Amino acid sequence: MPQSRPTDTSRPEVILSAHDIRVAFGTNVVLDQLNLDVYRGEILGFVGGSGTGKSVLMRAILRLLPRQKGVIRILGEDYDKVGDAKKIELDMRLGVLFQHGALFSALTVRENIQVPMREYLNLPQSLMDELADLKVAMVGLAPDAADKYPSELSGGMIKRAALARALALDPDLVFLDEPTSGLDPIGAAEFDELIAQLRDTLGLTVYMVTHDLDSLFSVCDRIAVLGQKRVLVEGTVEDMLSFDDPWVQSYFQGKRARMIPRRSQQQETGLQHSSGQKSETK
Repeated sequence: MPQSRPTDTSRPEVILSAHDIRVAFGTNVVLDQLNLDVYRGEILGFVGGSGTGKSVLMRAILRLLPRQKGVIRILGEDYDKVGDAKKIELDMRLGVLFQHGALFSALTVRENIQVPMREYLNLPQSLMDELADLKVAMVGLAPDAADKYPSELSGGMIKRAALARALALDPDLVFLDEPTSGLDPIGAAEFDELIAQLRDTLGLTVYMVTHDLDSLFSVCDRIAVLGQKRVLVEGTVEDMLSFDDPWVQSYFQGKRARMIPRRSQQQETGLQHSSGQKSETK
């Protein structure tokens, strides 16, 4: 489970708020009357059936798709009502990892990471090289990966390189679209662990679109479920298990999810065992 943090009795800061969102393509309404808040410092897992609009919402939040209705506030600001300078400032505080990496094939990993730097900053090449190499190390890639092209990378390396680019400007909020899709179980678990470590180290807030139940269980502080064109339920894994909806029940307690309660019990037993060991050593 995500590492526990000190309980804060004050109301958590909302870093992203989507209110009464409607997105349609012609007569096809994909999202309607959708509301969602994301809190600073959390990893939110956003799930839903295929074709329900998970990536559509993410792209609408990032203004890559138009919305017909609703207000999206990022870092307390309504992007539609601020001036150009503020819009640039807000853009710099967001990072995005798209589902298949979306790396530029003609650029090396280092050059891909430097794309946001060239777009928003005026830095000497030597400093950009140092910063890009730092991001390469930060995501667990070997130093020589910086000089490789996307075609020379494995699927897992592409994910990490794309994550390094998403972190290029030290963002507050990072969007991850299916970050573990296509990875083997070991690679997916390692990537989940990396996300948790970066969140704890850098103070990131993570909005993660995913189908991966292991990711939801192991690193997400909260889960939001998309269905019927809106957020059906949000909360912990336990909230999902108790929510009375056929799709949610099938997703979280179906055949693919049959190990979740057992893992939860094992993890709790492990924590108790660990606590007992610590007590004995005192």
